[in-house]
Amino acid sequence: MLKVVIVGYGEMFTNLIAGTLDAGCEIVGVLRGERKKYPSFIRRLKDIFNPSVEYNYIKSYNIPEVRVRSVNSKEFKKKLLKLNPDIILVGSWGEKIEKDIYDLPKIACINAHPSLLPKYRGPNPYFWVIKNQELSTGISFHLVDDGFDTGAVLAQEEIKIFPSDTGKSLKERTVLTARGVVCELLKSLREDIIIPLTQIEEKSSYYSHPDCFELDFTKSAEENSATIRAIHPWSEAYFFHRNHCLAVLPHGIEIEENSTEYKDPGKIVFKDENTKTVGILCSDNKILKIRVENYKKYDRPYTRNYIKRDVNIGDLIL
Repeated sequence: MLKVVIVGYGEMFTNLIAGTLDAGCEIVGVLRGERKKYPSFIRRLKDIFNPSVEYNYIKSYNIPEVRVRSVNSKEFKKKLLKLNPDIILVGSWGEKIEKDIYDLPKIACINAHPSLLPKYRGPNPYFWVIKNQELSTGISFHLVDDGFDTGAVLAQEEIKIFPSDTGKSLKERTVLTARGVVCELLKSLREDIIIPLTQIEEKSSYYSHPDCFELDFTKSAEENSATIRAIHPWSEAYFFHRNHCLAVLPHGIEIEENSTEYKDPGKIVFKDENTKTVGILCSDNKILKIRVENYKKYDRPYTRNYIKRDVNIGDLIL
């Protein structure tokens, strides 16, 4: 039976745990991201009064926790030497793992990356594949090395991207796929020899953290729709109307042909205060109909009044 240590955070972390259990492996320790994210005192209070899904999952399966804050700490290294794992699995972890850690397991240290490597290396590929209007993405399990998502690939599975996908829905499908892939991978590592496939650098791409979600109506309606859907649930797309910031909701987006008299991108050609919907003309001469809210949370109850009073057909979004 393979002995596995799992390091991670969020849904990817819990699905790696589930897939490892499905494969009949022994999880000898887990390091959850909350130990790095929160000071010890705050984390203990959170575990008591507002426990996370990860914490409840670990407790429900009686999985031993590794009680350190950093994957590169001396304490973690000592714990690994004691646990003597065959494999370390990593899913959604912010630290770059140092060589003296990833070389410790008897078989490999393996990272789960939510893209079809070597494409879309880096953080949050869920956002970038939707924003770039890709038709598919995937999950890759690769060896950890001294680069960022550059290690040789052990297993991959392609995942279709639907036109209605948000970052949230794509992530949910991806982590569920990861559960099945890691189960089969661990079974293969236990029974067979797997030859890692070196990534082809000429086909690689790297994207950093997304940092700007302002809509640009000099682009097409599809491009703006992709931005709106891609950033949900981590943040909200937005635009300015008369120096007033409006946030865009990720659901209920419609794209229509333009049959109005207006031709300039950025013109408001439709409004409905009851549904908090505005229609804005884009560069491809199509109308992007979107539901909006006042960006400031405490102003949101007044969104309908703002649309009724201050938004006019023919207004130009600059």
